[in-house]
Amino acid sequence: MTVLTDIYDLRGLKCPLPVLRAKKRLAAMQAGSRLWLETTDPLAGIDIPAFCNEDGHALIKQERTGDGHRFLVERGPQPA
Repeated sequence: MTVLTDIYDLRGLKCPLPVLRAKKRLAAMQAGSRLWLETTDPLAGIDIPAFCNEDGHALIKQERTGDGHRFLVERGPQPA
């Protein structure tokens, strides 16, 4: 069975907008859901992994693209 994963296009946004928008989008998702983040901000390669670590999300995969990065993020547990 193939699981479809949404893609959130954050290309063209500069720091801190990719992290802020990803945070808002992930907050509306169920724990365990996955989301691809696509960015062109050069700092996203540092910021997105740090954000995932701080907020308890799992960074499943990170790739460089021709013009930026792609990140597969799994939503962490809901806060108590």
